[in-house]
Amino acid sequence: MAIRPVFISAQNNPNYFEIVDIEFEWFPGFSIKQKQRSIASLHENFQEKYPALNILEISSKSENELGVALSAFNLTINTKNNKSFSVETAFQSSKVFEHGGPYIDLYERNSREAKKDPRLKSSGKLIRFQYFSRTWPLEPKTLFYDWLYINALSLNKELSESILKYNAFSDIEFNPDKSINCQARSAALYISLNEKNLLNHVLESTDNYIETMITNKEMPKQERPPEQLDLFN
Repeated sequence: MAIRPVFISAQNNPNYFEIVDIEFEWFPGFSIKQKQRSIASLHENFQEKYPALNILEISSKSENELGVALSAFNLTINTKNNKSFSVETAFQSSKVFEHGGPYIDLYERNSREAKKDPRLKSSGKLIRFQYFSRTWPLEPKTLFYDWLYINALSLNKELSESILKYNAFSDIEFNPDKSINCQARSAALYISLNEKNLLNHVLESTDNYIETMITNKEMPKQERPPEQLDLFN
């Protein structure tokens, strides 16, 4: 048996989502078939507790084509200067460490290559993110990743419309004991912001997004640099 979180869209929650831990049968092995058996067990047990909710697995192991397309490894960012890269690649390329980074050459790599680049392990402590001309802090922990994900999703008309059919999300690869960021959580956030009519507001500017997400003012408002490349418009 194993336990994995499911992220449920929740408009009235301060975080815009709720987390429920679901126990399910784990099928060991690295094959996609084994992963999908585990996903099926997870979803079956979730639906027993929450039959009114519609759950989607977001990962490259999902049996649903939409879930595969929404994986951060596959969800693509297209910039104004005709560059194209995945959310995962953008996230890894933006890391700044004590002894190096951001490694912008990773924008030319695919998701798997970017995530496994040895410099990400050998450059010391992670100190911030640098996405083109904007700096993002490490706290709150998922602030930058969520911003990347919901912006990339919003610009894909087909995916951004299809995801609205769902209100609960899982990621079989995500283990909260080992990782921080999760595409399933970002998806739940996207749904809640849309249902609360805040989505367009947070997409208008990074300042709007930060002010909306950080209600207790954990970090000071950042001025947008005049040379900022608005790569999502």
